Amino acid sequence: MRTSLLVIGAGAAGLIAAGSAANEGVETIILERNERPARKVMITGKGRCNVTNNCGSLQELISNVPRNGRFLYGAFSRFMPSDVMDFFENRGVELKTERGNRVFPVSDNAADIVDALHGYAKSRARIMRGRAVELLLYGSRVIGVKTEDGEEIFAEKVIIATGGLSYPGTGSTGDGYKLAMQAGHNITDLVPSLVPLEIHEGFCSDLMGLSLRNSAIKVVDTESGKTVYTDFGEMLFTHFGVSGPMILSASAHMRNMKSGKYKIYIDLKPALTVEQLDARILRDFSENTNKNFINALNSLLPKKLVPVIVKLSKIGLTTKVNQITKEQRRALAELLKGMCVTVTGFRPVAEAIVTSGGVDVSQINPKTMESKLTEGLYFAGEVIDADAYTGGFNLQIAFSTGRLAGLSAAEKIKENREFDYE
Repeated sequence: MRTSLLVIGAGAAGLIAAGSAANEGVETIILERNERPARKVMITGKGRCNVTNNCGSLQELISNVPRNGRFLYGAFSRFMPSDVMDFFENRGVELKTERGNRVFPVSDNAADIVDALHGYAKSRARIMRGRAVELLLYGSRVIGVKTEDGEEIFAEKVIIATGGLSYPGTGSTGDGYKLAMQAGHNITDLVPSLVPLEIHEGFCSDLMGLSLRNSAIKVVDTESGKTVYTDFGEMLFTHFGVSGPMILSASAHMRNMKSGKYKIYIDLKPALTVEQLDARILRDFSENTNKNFINALNSLLPKKLVPVIVKLSKIGLTTKVNQITKEQRRALAELLKGMCVTVTGFRPVAEAIVTSGGVDVSQINPKTMESKLTEGLYFAGEVIDADAYTGGFNLQIAFSTGRLAGLSAAEKIKENREFDYE
């Protein structure tokens, strides 16, 4: 079988790459191992699909990509969040912008995004079921792939858009890394990013299910003493530790993870200074002067959190409020402003939203997404060593790199045709 362009993977990057190339009049085949395309897109944003981030500038977009953001300058420049929004709205998907400039379909249904992507690609390109297991190479040039069934598909250009290792149930099992290595590419360390964190302190399991909606965190590297991340928003306690939007974003800043390297300080009352909080506690205590300490915090904290704070404060739970000293009250205020937990590690990469690491960007041309090592081979999406914070930025990477790879491959194919005619 022969085609002009073969795209491996029908995820967000692959579908937009294929559609963009085919729209230029290039014969395109998409090779997808799953029965349904874009399975990972279906589960993003808890099934709502945070499709991009409606941020104001290219610089702001790049600043939200802590891993190789500058590499994406060219891809982002040619396909910005506003372009992504236009793409979907022109295909009948009405969008809305929520807190943090997160963009969702008005329907809150990821299927609308998947249907638009699928429709765009399949109206122009052919989608085949199959799994690529080997690149077909001729010297330093790719000429196609061999599938798991032994079939050979020859192509002038090949785009690898197979995703990473996160959510392997959606088909992201690292196939693209193996193909890239076959072409001589280096794969940087593959670790989870935007992932829940395992915590040493046992009280997290006692708090399982408790969501803090207006809290703040500070992440400190215990080896350097430096604060590596701060945030305000929502987090969740789990049986293994902590999760939620703030925690997922914080994980992207945790490099060279090992047990005890990072501590998280949780500010339960970020709107108040220590002095203001101390005054608030004093007021509550004055209204409950004869109560036991454990019964005097219900207006200040979620019920589930009270026994944990009482234990951490080292004030006896049956101590009468009127017996608590000024020093103890001040220490309680400081505890509420900085409850500390110790990170022991990431949850498995299968639970991560994205994979950090991938095809070394120094071996990819940022202006085209073409391999610097193998002619005709392109990369798009999560398989590349570039990852961002939560908020729609990772899908934006997929769309921008996918479109650039598709258009670049199509341009080269058309140039070769013109040369052949001459």
